Amino acid sequence: MAIVVRSFAKINLGLKIGHARDDGFHELRTIYQTLALHDVVRVEVQPGSGIEIRCDDPRVPLDQSNTCYKVAERVLKAIPRGLKPTSKNSLGGAAEAVPFRGKVVIQIDKRLPVQGGLGAASSNAVATMLGLEGELGMKLSLQDKVCIAAEVGSDLSLFLIGGTVLGVGRGEEVYPLQDLPAMHVVVVTPTVGISTPEAFARWDELVAREAGLTGPDTTGTIREFAQAVFAWLSEPTSGVPAVGGDRAETLLLDLVRAGIENDFERVVFPEYPDFREVKRVLEREGAQYASLSGSGSTVYGLFGSGETAQAAARRMKAAGHAAVATTTLTRDQYWKQLFTSG
Repeated sequence: MAIVVRSFAKINLGLKIGHARDDGFHELRTIYQTLALHDVVRVEVQPGSGIEIRCDDPRVPLDQSNTCYKVAERVLKAIPRGLKPTSKNSLGGAAEAVPFRGKVVIQIDKRLPVQGGLGAASSNAVATMLGLEGELGMKLSLQDKVCIAAEVGSDLSLFLIGGTVLGVGRGEEVYPLQDLPAMHVVVVTPTVGISTPEAFARWDELVAREAGLTGPDTTGTIREFAQAVFAWLSEPTSGVPAVGGDRAETLLLDLVRAGIENDFERVVFPEYPDFREVKRVLEREGAQYASLSGSGSTVYGLFGSGETAQAAARRMKAAGHAAVATTTLTRDQYWKQLFTSG
C-alpha cells in the first residue's frame, strides 16, 4: 500500500528582498503561513529499480528536474548505509538489514497551481520525503531532513515545521513562530505562471535603475522589515487561536498598519497589471489584507469571517477569476492532517 501524504500550500505574509549574495541567491525575510489547500502525494516502493514520477498535469516535469525526484534520490542516499530493515531473525533478535532494492513510485495529484507562489513543488518534495520514510520503515534525523530540504530548494524547510514560520537567509533558514490566529483566506490563481528566477532578475534591474551602479543599502530595508514584523507579532492579538472575531480582525488591521508588504509586487504588477487588479478586487470584496504570494502568480486576501470570504470567492468566480476560499493551518493542524488521505 502506498503512503498517502497531503501536500499543503503556503502563502507569504510579507517578503523583503535584500542584497544579492555570493552564492547567487538574495537575502530574504518573510513569514510563511501554511494553508488547508493541498495536493496529494502517494509514495510506494515497487519491484524494480530507480525513481518514477507520475502526474497527469503536463506542466509537472517527470524527470530528474522534479523536486520530488531530487528529494527521493537524496533520501535513499541518506538512509544509514543504504539499508532497509527486514523482519525479526529466526532467533527472535533484532531485524536484519539488507541492501535496499526497489523502484520508488511517486504519484502527484495536482490541485495546486504550478508556479503559483504557493510552494506546491516544495511541499510535494517534503511530502515525498515523509512518505518515503514511511514506505521504507526508517526515520531520517532532523538534521538530514533539513540538509536535504536546503539542498533541493529555498522554501522546502518551512514544510518540515508548518503553521506560522519565519524564513531568513535565502528562505531556507526557518524558525517556528507562535501560531497566528486561524484566518479565512481567498486565494486567486491566474492561469499565468511566474518564474521566480525571472522575477528576481526584474528585481535586480529595478534596483540598478533606482540606485545606479553603486547599488542600494538593503541592510536598512531588511532591518525595517524585521522591526515591523516584531512589532506586529508582539501585538496582544497575535496569540488568539480563533477564526474571525474582533481580535483576529484587529490583527489583520495591524498587519496593514505595520507596512508588511511583498517586494515582488513592485516588479510583478507592472509586468502583469491584471494581478494588481485582482488585489484591488479582493480589497473591494472586504479583504483586510491582500498580497501577492511569493513571486506570484497567486494573489490572496485575508478576511475577518468565513461568510465574507466565501461570498467574495463566489463573486470573484462569477466574474471569471479562479478563486477559492480556504483557511490557514496552525502547526498542530498541519501535522494532524498531513497523513489524512483525500
